[in-house]
Amino acid sequence: MRLKLIGWLSAGLFCLAPALAEELFVATPLTAANSFTAGIEGPAVDAAGNVYAANFGRQQVVGVVSPQGEARAFLALPGASVPNGLRFGRDGALYMADYVGHNIFRVAPGTATPRLYAHEAAMTQPNDLAISADGVLYASDPDWAHETGRVWRIALDGNVTLAADGMGTANGIDISPDGRTLYVNESVQRAIWAFTIGADGALTDKRLLRRFDDFGLDGMRVDVDGNLYVTRFGKGSVVKLAPDGALLREIQLPGAKPSNICFGGPDGRTAYVTEVERQQLVQFRIDRPGLEWQRLRDHP
Repeated sequence: MRLKLIGWLSAGLFCLAPALAEELFVATPLTAANSFTAGIEGPAVDAAGNVYAANFGRQQVVGVVSPQGEARAFLALPGASVPNGLRFGRDGALYMADYVGHNIFRVAPGTATPRLYAHEAAMTQPNDLAISADGVLYASDPDWAHETGRVWRIALDGNVTLAADGMGTANGIDISPDGRTLYVNESVQRAIWAFTIGADGALTDKRLLRRFDDFGLDGMRVDVDGNLYVTRFGKGSVVKLAPDGALLREIQLPGAKPSNICFGGPDGRTAYVTEVERQQLVQFRIDRPGLEWQRLRDHP
């Protein structure tokens, strides 16, 4: 009888195991459809797990969404400024690219007031942001009309310098965990490039990481292992790439136009994606934490 009982218990545990296993890489909506405009972008997650995304309800407004999907307006940019890429620094400050006014705004921790951090009239439209461990920003700057682009470096004092020129439509951008490589993708050319970041912040040794045959590229973020998650605008998916550019996985989304991605959740393993077709945030669980989440958690 004892042997039979052990057998039944073992069988029961094996039956329960699949049900208890977490479902990874399956996307579901986080917010209601049409809660954002077609300019939905960003996104970024604060240390408390809230998701910030651009153009909530109307253009110019940054919304904040709880991990449960409860959304509200957080702030509005002044004048004609419109937010696009968002990033949190390790000090908890929120940085926002304003593609209309050629500005970078900063929101200090515990406030909801955007302050001008950097301005460069020579920019076409600062689009997305990457942030280094020490707080230096890099901004992609596409010129859609001419299918060209650049990358700008924004120092800790807000000083702006041109870091890379002669690119295609520079869009998604991020930095490797060791801080030595900057990744930039080109939407129209469907290419991802890697640059070496020098001790002085200069970009050198431009090299092709991967090229795609179809559909556009948009936002891009790295996990703690240096894997890249890239949104495929028009294809309705996110691809996970190894640091050498090898394709590891493709995640299908509800909606064909994902514009950007970030990581959060209680363990950094929830991906949040801004999706233009349905104008909403979607989410899916991943296997390893995002780098930006890890840095926010580890900041003293």
